[in-house]
Amino acid sequence: MVTGRPVGATALCAGAAALLRAGRGRGPRRGRRLFADGAAHTSPSPAGRHPEWQVPRLRPEWLCPVVALVPALLGESPLPLLAGAAAVPLAGRRLRARARGKERDRRADAVIELYAVMAAELRAGGQPARVLCFAARTTGALGAAEPAVTAAARFGGDVPETLRDAARAEGADGLAGLAACWQVAVDGGAGLAAGLDRLEAALRERREQRERLRAQLSGAWATVVLLALLPVAGLAMGAALGAGPLRVLLHTPAGLACLVVGGALEAGGLWWAGRIVGAGEEP
Repeated sequence: MVTGRPVGATALCAGAAALLRAGRGRGPRRGRRLFADGAAHTSPSPAGRHPEWQVPRLRPEWLCPVVALVPALLGESPLPLLAGAAAVPLAGRRLRARARGKERDRRADAVIELYAVMAAELRAGGQPARVLCFAARTTGALGAAEPAVTAAARFGGDVPETLRDAARAEGADGLAGLAACWQVAVDGGAGLAAGLDRLEAALRERREQRERLRAQLSGAWATVVLLALLPVAGLAMGAALGAGPLRVLLHTPAGLACLVVGGALEAGGLWWAGRIVGAGEEP
C-alpha cells in the first residue's frame, strides 16, 4: 500500500520538474547577458518590465499532468500522473489540429474578402494588376505566396500559375477560381469583375453551408462530451457515498484490471464517436 505523503511528494516533484523543463535555458542565457560586460543593467524596459523576467508560458497540453495531480493525490498513486503525462502528446496533436482548422477558416474568409475588394476596385476603374496587389495587401489572403503573386502581377509574370500555387495552401483553394478568371480575362477579354462576383457568391454559399452543418452537429458533439464525462461522474458519486473508488481502482488487482479495460473501451468509444461526427463535417 502506497502512503499519501510519498505519493504527494512524488507528484509535486514531477510538477516542479515540468515547470523547470519549460523554463530551462533561460537562467544561463540571462547570466551570460548580465555578466558579459561585467555589470548588469537594472533599468526597466520601455514596457515597464524586462522581457527576461517574464514567467515562461506553458503550452495548454501541459495542463494534463497538472489536472492528473488531483486523482494522484486523492488516490495515493502515481498512476494518474503517468496517464496525464502520456496524454500530453495526444492533447497537443488535438490542439494543433484545431488551430490548423481555425487558420484554414480564416484563410477561406480572407479569400472571399479578396474577391469582394477586387470586384469593387475593378468597377471603380482600377487596373487588374494594381487591384490584385492592393487586395492581397489589404486582406492577407495570399499568405506566404503574396510576394510571388504581386511580383508576377507587377512585372508581367505568369499570374494564373502563381495563384494556382497559392491555392495549394489549406483554406486557399478558392484562389484556383481567381487563376481561371484571370487567365480567361487576359486571353479572351472577358469581364473579370463579373467572374469574381460569381466566385464570391459561390464561396459564401459554401461557407454558410459549412456553418449550418456545424450547427447541426453541435448536438452530436455535446453528446460525445457528455459520454466522456460519465465515468468521472460515476467516480465522484462513489467517492461521495464513501465507497473509495480510486483506492479500489488503483490499489487492487481487480480494480487495475477494470481500470485498464474501462480506459481502453472509453478511448475506443470516444475515437469512434469522434470519427462518425467528424465524417459528417467533411465536404
